[in-house]
Amino acid sequence: MSKIKPATLPPGTVIGGYRVVRRLSSGGFGVVYLALDVEGVQVAVKEYLPTSLATRAAGELLPQVPPEKLSLYRLGLKSFFEEGRSLAQISHPSVVSVLNFFRENETVYMVMNYLEGATLQDFIITSRDLRKQKVFRESTIRSLFDEILRGLRIVHQHKMLHLDIKPANIFITDDNKAVLIDFGAAREVLNKEGNFIRPMYTPGFAAPEMYRRDATMGPWTDIYAIGACIYACMQGYPPNEAPQRLEKDRLSLALSRLRGVYSDNLIEVVEWCMSIDPLSRPQSVFALQKELSREGERRYTKLSVGEKIRLQFDTLVSDGKKNSNVRDVTSLGSQFK
Repeated sequence: MSKIKPATLPPGTVIGGYRVVRRLSSGGFGVVYLALDVEGVQVAVKEYLPTSLATRAAGELLPQVPPEKLSLYRLGLKSFFEEGRSLAQISHPSVVSVLNFFRENETVYMVMNYLEGATLQDFIITSRDLRKQKVFRESTIRSLFDEILRGLRIVHQHKMLHLDIKPANIFITDDNKAVLIDFGAAREVLNKEGNFIRPMYTPGFAAPEMYRRDATMGPWTDIYAIGACIYACMQGYPPNEAPQRLEKDRLSLALSRLRGVYSDNLIEVVEWCMSIDPLSRPQSVFALQKELSREGERRYTKLSVGEKIRLQFDTLVSDGKKNSNVRDVTSLGSQFK
């Protein structure tokens, strides 16, 4: 029997001087509302409300947390609060702007700029459904991720990690700005400290070390996710998730099908970012930026006849398992929060 999700705040509720208009989205770790500030300006307010730890009845303000889960709830709340405080110090067009953060109703709220547009995930689904050879042009991919990496570099300079980069958390505004949203520090704390049946990561975008409690994470962890996002822009769907890759890694095979469609350099960048070994990846955003901007490396190698035959054979062998192993981007919408 599935657990009943905590009730969201009804329209008209006032929290910290902000009046809730409606729910924008919700997931396993929080709820995002469209709200109005005291001057009537639209903002997005994110409420810390982990469904695995708290419940809330309709019409209530305070989350109800069982005594045995209270310490873990407070640990995640502390991380969420600190994340808001750190993000409030960052001012960059490619990083979501945190305008305010406050404690109320025994939880924490983070107030952000309200963005109008769509996520990269939405664009991938639309482009893929057009059934073109390329989901995105290479120039578009390089331009988009150059913008995202500029913001991520600032985040890392502030000694922060995003820890949940994926197409659903890259927002493309109506004025064509790419913005990193929905940071995952609190989520990661709960995943590491909580004894959950399985980590609550989006398949394909979480680095292998995120599945190990004793692993050290750093800029290379976010860089793995960047590589997975570029892969999704090229293929139209995510790569296999890390535990599957540890058993049998088909990344090179999947990317080899794109030779001649995308440049050798871009394919090599994705393989570099998505190395299983963290030490084999770019160790800084700057190193990745430098490689991604190499204009002179855009070779497009065509497959030889022998390579095509081997690739077709490998494809026949692997496609029998493809439907059961690959998560489509369209299935990620309910998991990204």
